[in-house]
Amino acid sequence: MRLPRPDAVLVQAAIAGALSFAHLHDIAQAANQNGWKAWAYPISVDLLLVAAWHRMRVLRANSQPARAAWTWFLIALAASLGANVATAGLLDLRHVPAWLRILVAGWPALAFFGGTLLAHTNTPTPDTGPEPELPLYEAESAPTFAPDEPGPDPLPLPEPLPALPAAPAPAAPDPAPVPAAPTVAVPAALVDHARKVADDHHARTGTPIDTDTLRLRLGVPAHFADAIAAQLT
Repeated sequence: MRLPRPDAVLVQAAIAGALSFAHLHDIAQAANQNGWKAWAYPISVDLLLVAAWHRMRVLRANSQPARAAWTWFLIALAASLGANVATAGLLDLRHVPAWLRILVAGWPALAFFGGTLLAHTNTPTPDTGPEPELPLYEAESAPTFAPDEPGPDPLPLPEPLPALPAAPAPAAPDPAPVPAAPTVAVPAALVDHARKVADDHHARTGTPIDTDTLRLRLGVPAHFADAIAAQLT
C-alpha cells in the first residue's frame, strides 16, 4: 500500500490554523468566555474567514462584484490577526481591558449576521437561453398496416403544365429619316462672278475649279460654295 506524500502547503496551513485557534481560545477565555464557549469562538472566526474567501472566488468567477465578501473576509482576518498579536505578550490576559471584553461578547452577533448574508447571497447562474422545443410525435397518429394488408394507393402525379407560347421578338424601330439639306438662295450676280472665276481658273490650270478653291476665291461659307458649284456644272 502506497502512503500519501505529505504536502508542505497543507502541513503549513494546519500548523497556522492550530496556532490561530489556540490564540483565539486564549483571548475568549481571558474575556470570561469559559467552557465550550471559549472553543466556539475560534471555530466561528475561522469558518467566517473560509466562507468569505469561498464567496469571493465564486463571485469573481461569475464576474460579479465581491465587495461584501471582501468586507467580511477582512473582519474575520482582523479578529484572527488581533488575537495572534494580543497573545504575544502585548496584552495581560489576567487583566483584559473592557473594550476587548465588549468585542469578544459582540462577536457572535456580528459573525451570525455576516454568515447569514454570505449564505443567502444569490450566486448568478449563466443564462443558456430557452431550450429548443422539440416536436412531439404520437405513436397512435401514424397509420399502421398489417404485413399482408396492402397500403393505400399512391397519389397520382400532377399533369405537366402546357408550355407557354414564346413572346414575339420586338420589331426593330424604323430608322430616323435623314433631313434634307436646306436649299441656299444664291444671288445671280454672285453666280456670274463665280463663273468668271471658274473660267479664269480653267484657262490658267486647264482643270475645272474645285469647291474648296472656289470657296477660297470667293470668300464664302462652305454651303454657299456647294450651292454655287452646283449651278456652275
